[in-house]
Amino acid sequence: MTVFNIMGSEPMATLDMTAVKVANIPTWIDISQIKLAADLRPDQTSHTYPRLWQQPCNPENNSGSGDSSNSDVPAGDSFLGDFDLSQQIGAQLKLLPMNDQIRELQTIIRDKTASRGDFMFSADRLIRLVVEEGLNQLPYKECMVTTPTGYKYEGVKFEKGNCGVSIMRSGEAMEQGLRDCCRSIRIGKILIQSDEETQRAKVYYAKFPPDIYRRKVLLMYPILSTGNTVIEAVKVLIEHGVQPSVIILLSLFSTPHGAKSIIQEFPEITILTTEVHPVAPTHFGQKYFGTD
Repeated sequence: MTVFNIMGSEPMATLDMTAVKVANIPTWIDISQIKLAADLRPDQTSHTYPRLWQQPCNPENNSGSGDSSNSDVPAGDSFLGDFDLSQQIGAQLKLLPMNDQIRELQTIIRDKTASRGDFMFSADRLIRLVVEEGLNQLPYKECMVTTPTGYKYEGVKFEKGNCGVSIMRSGEAMEQGLRDCCRSIRIGKILIQSDEETQRAKVYYAKFPPDIYRRKVLLMYPILSTGNTVIEAVKVLIEHGVQPSVIILLSLFSTPHGAKSIIQEFPEITILTTEVHPVAPTHFGQKYFGTD
């Protein structure tokens, strides 16, 4: 299912050039049929949740674990600007439905004054929300169970053949969240760093379940900046027989450029994130692991 998250009480999108009220639209919307309203400014909307526009708070530099540097965005500029997400990225980008809880967690993670304890607590909570939604994208099958009182209950259970892959080091922060939801899931690892001479992403280590080519893969990397690291990781997975169509990339924050680069390279991949914004919190890995 191709989706895009838009919430709010004002008309925030146009469908076939006709304004539609968000109250009449489901939370998840097919972005391939939506043209983002490029002329909406913050003072023209009464609700902050749609996230179509945002002024960056405490723009970060590249002192952390993002896959490239970010350029600061002038206050008041849109987080998409003239970037037509529905046309240029396509159908594979999914955003968690925005609410006050997610917005607060995003704020704490971006706040340079937040203590490491508060940062980790908020990051773990946000990771758990992303992982839970990622699991919703995996296939289920119907099953029948017997209750303690002897009744038959028709339910569902995961189909076998799923695994996680973390891109070291920042991706390892998401492993516990996945294990908390799936105790027996197998998790592989990829280490990708910039080559000192060429400055290009280079694979230094990769270890996967031997039958990964048969599995659906939850690829974990919290911050998407340029997308180069993820692109290299997906290439390694393809070399091991994994099809891009069975890869779900779980991230916390993404830049428009990062998401676009990944999906242009692999049009069948799915990206799940909480926010698309030009300034990504690239300090994430250093602060989470205490190396800042």
